[in-house]
Amino acid sequence: MHGNTPYSGVEQSSADLTATQRRSLRASTAQIAAQTRDYLPDEYVVGSEISSGTNGIQVTVAVRPPVGNPVSAGFTPEFENLSDDDLISDEDREEVARGLAASAALQVKAALGDDVPKTAR
Repeated sequence: MHGNTPYSGVEQSSADLTATQRRSLRASTAQIAAQTRDYLPDEYVVGSEISSGTNGIQVTVAVRPPVGNPVSAGFTPEFENLSDDDLISDEDREEVARGLAASAALQVKAALGDDVPKTAR
């Protein structure tokens, strides 16, 4: 009777985080956002979010450039074979931060096109 509900067949174990895992995930997400901010000028707005959906926990970090379209990176952290304080590895945090910063800068470049005056000859 309830086979067509969005909740059928969904594994709930990964969606239930312990307090330690939730704190670790928030800290890792905040580190990604901070690293992304370090790569970009102050005009870029960087934010992060942790959400829980039918597919489990989803982490999203987004950048709104001063012009152009916003960019975001969303991923699901691994819960197997990791300690509670290492849900997102240092390499993954660095890769996401660099990729977001580069994508945001590319959005600005694409939005401005050839309208940017050259600063040097």
